[in-house]
Amino acid sequence: MLELDGLRIEQGGFRLRADLVVESGARVAVLGPSGGGKSTLLGALAGFVALSAGQIRWQGVRIDTLPPAARPLSILFQDNNLLPHLSAFDNVALGLSPALRLDRAQRASVQAALERVGLGAQAAQRPAQLSGGQMSRAALARVLLRARPLLLLDEPFAALGPALKADMLDLVGELAAEQGVTVLMVSHDPADARRLCPLTLLVAEGQAHQPAPTEELLAAPPAALAAYLGTPRPTTPQPRS
Repeated sequence: MLELDGLRIEQGGFRLRADLVVESGARVAVLGPSGGGKSTLLGALAGFVALSAGQIRWQGVRIDTLPPAARPLSILFQDNNLLPHLSAFDNVALGLSPALRLDRAQRASVQAALERVGLGAQAAQRPAQLSGGQMSRAALARVLLRARPLLLLDEPFAALGPALKADMLDLVGELAAEQGVTVLMVSHDPADARRLCPLTLLVAEGQAHQPAPTEELLAAPPAALAAYLGTPRPTTPQPRS
């Protein structure tokens, strides 16, 4: 499991606390008001944001002391991080070898990853020749190839249209189930959470809360989440005089 034990992040006037557990294989949406710390939380897990206190443990072993490349996770950002001068094949191959020195078995693995996300025929194309959805698929193939047990999604599909975004979320769900991957996904859209994540982690008012069932949380959101989503809060009937 993933454990955030006494985690504290302090950056100027910004404060974020987290004491929570995410079970292995869970798919968890990360929702909350803008500026509340959703991306900061993922950055801390990935090693890009320093902790002020606390520990991050995976399967009981501390990972907050490890450099980003050594942590058991992959992260997808909205810009996909594809290098424009490389083909889709080589961009995916970076997940195995930053120097792109691949043996025959590794090259076969890269092609298999491209086939799995529906890009087998586009292996030789560069990012400029790919659609937005195809670039997202290439970035996802690279994550698939890395085979890390934790997958962090920082709104990688936000720029896609509704139908294409739904396809990508479904593909993430399929791949996560196949590999037993634990997923944490930052999103501003509750529909994304409903589609992919049975659990949702609320980040609001300086606190990252223990994940709760998505449908229950969205059906009766706390005040901070209700205000962000524009969800009317239930009112207490007034007694008749």
